[in-house]
Amino acid sequence: MKNVIPAPLPDAMPDLDSRREIADLFRILGDPTRLGIVYACLDAPMAAGDIADKLEISPSLASHHLRLLRAARLVRADRRGKHVYYSAADEHVSCVLSDMAEHAAEPVDEDHL
Repeated sequence: MKNVIPAPLPDAMPDLDSRREIADLFRILGDPTRLGIVYACLDAPMAAGDIADKLEISPSLASHHLRLLRAARLVRADRRGKHVYYSAADEHVSCVLSDMAEHAAEPVDEDHL
């Protein structure tokens, strides 16, 4: 097993309201379609129709999920003429997904389960 240096944790546990907000973010990202939409928005802004095509879902379903993701501040919208382009809200979103993907790809250490 490789030695892993954990990232520093916050000095104190977040208060209950903050924990609820964090839990809500994870709940929203817990849906595979919404997670796919956020991944689609990481590299470059994408129109809702392009997101729907990429994920092979209906445009109305993509729009529904995009509304939830915007409300959670995970994606942001930028209107350009008649089109709205979506991108990850900020670098934190990318970092969380990158860290979680790295964690999921780690081999399971049966001795620590």
